[in-house]
Amino acid sequence: MQRSIIAILAVLFALPAAAQAPAAPARPQIQTTKVDGTDGVYIFRNGGHQSMFIVTTDGVIATDPIAYGRPTGGADYVAEIRKVTNQPIKLLIYSHHHYDHIAGGKAFKDAGATIVSHERAKARLEVLKDPATPLPDETVGDKGATIRIGNTVLELSYVGLNHSDSTLVFRLPKERLIFLVDLVPVGAFPGLGMIDFHPLDAMESLKKIAAMDWDRMIPGHPCQPGDRLGTKKDVEDHIALQQYASDVVKEQARAGKCWNPAEAETQFDRYKDMPGYANGRPYVVRRYCGLWGRGT
Repeated sequence: MQRSIIAILAVLFALPAAAQAPAAPARPQIQTTKVDGTDGVYIFRNGGHQSMFIVTTDGVIATDPIAYGRPTGGADYVAEIRKVTNQPIKLLIYSHHHYDHIAGGKAFKDAGATIVSHERAKARLEVLKDPATPLPDETVGDKGATIRIGNTVLELSYVGLNHSDSTLVFRLPKERLIFLVDLVPVGAFPGLGMIDFHPLDAMESLKKIAAMDWDRMIPGHPCQPGDRLGTKKDVEDHIALQQYASDVVKEQARAGKCWNPAEAETQFDRYKDMPGYANGRPYVVRRYCGLWGRGT
């Protein structure tokens, strides 16, 4: 009996210590990380968005200010670059025209950068006149462009309609890296981004991206947990996911079930354990209901 009481007391006294175990350190709002195996490629992260910047021997090429809803976000990004180098910021390149990625460019203009985008991104921004998003100074057409600054070659490619009509794919041939925003959610089920998705054209875009010469992908949103970079397998897996989702919803649409009950009931069983599935499922159903149930 005495031993049982002692054992119970030992457990009770141990509980508060376990409850007070130190929590994991909080993830910083802003973080800059050098990409392993490169001379000057960095990832700038602000919350759940991230961008790439490249320090060349003759200046800095930056992408996406990612300052939507973050009044100091652009200045914070410039400050992070300044922690790495005093080289002038030559270019700021918008990945596409969506504000959650490109708002906040004034700090880069003030630093002397030239802003570049796809020509349709500029056309859209001219109409919308968002005060937090400076208009591009120069544009790239559907044929893309190759930028050479110092020791760096950066290819900008337009691969067709996908998440937008103005998305550029950034490829660094020497580093065998691409920067790709919003088209492939690395390690996660697609969600809100499906609102803007051009389903049939996007499949062709994804196939073109998979055929490019690269090994690692910096996504526009960090992969959790671990912040790993994407691979060609992620692109191939996403093509398979979109094709499967399309086929499942097409069957519902042909049965007259779009928008509802398809949106409320349709499940994608192969992906139900994927991060983001519960939140993203209705958006995926809705977009493919739009395609197969309405022709849009």
